[in-house]
Amino acid sequence: MRKTMVREGMLDAVPTVLGYASIGLACGIVSVNSGISALEMGLMSLLVYAGSAQFVMCALISAGAPLLSIGVTVFFVNLRHLLLSLHTAALFQGNSLRSNLFIGSFLTDESYGVLLRKHMEAPQVSPCWMYGNNMVSYISWVVFTILGNLIGGLFPNPEQLGLDFALIAMFVGIFVGQLEAMSRHISLKKIVLILLGVFGAYMGLVMLVPAYIGVLIATLIGCLVGVMIDE
Repeated sequence: MRKTMVREGMLDAVPTVLGYASIGLACGIVSVNSGISALEMGLMSLLVYAGSAQFVMCALISAGAPLLSIGVTVFFVNLRHLLLSLHTAALFQGNSLRSNLFIGSFLTDESYGVLLRKHMEAPQVSPCWMYGNNMVSYISWVVFTILGNLIGGLFPNPEQLGLDFALIAMFVGIFVGQLEAMSRHISLKKIVLILLGVFGAYMGLVMLVPAYIGVLIATLIGCLVGVMIDE
């Protein structure tokens, strides 16, 4: 049973892997221009494992930023994972602390999106399913960022290949699937109101605060809207 759940999680992570194939290569290519070796890129992916943060790290390293500045910036860029992990822990309340720490340590925006879709289809998600989802995503990210670094000299500008659009396409695919699953349990009116609340809040906030802070606050506002309109 556990092996079956792990395999299902691995298969459900395929859209994430396809997205990581492009964005991971792009990150690896960008790292070459920052003077980062394949070994260093591999260690960064193994230990940091955060796409947006790794792009930021490459830019800061290239600019010669001090270590403290890099660390603080990466912390704030990844602050949204606090919200993701809190909600994920709520979905695995019967889990041991060790198991939840393991799941949370490998959680990303993409694996979280896949988890939400799975949760809408089957409210009781197996921890083993999440292990498979997380591990395939993690391994693919490490492999593709290293590969991107190794071939980086051939493609000095990854944007020319359209690789920067891959992450957007992947999120759209995950979002559409999740929206379809949500529509079976939640009225369209509620979904639209929540989305409008998040979008409106974010567009207003980005004019006042950095984007990563805007994402956090807009997400909380979306949750508040959902609670207020819940019957």
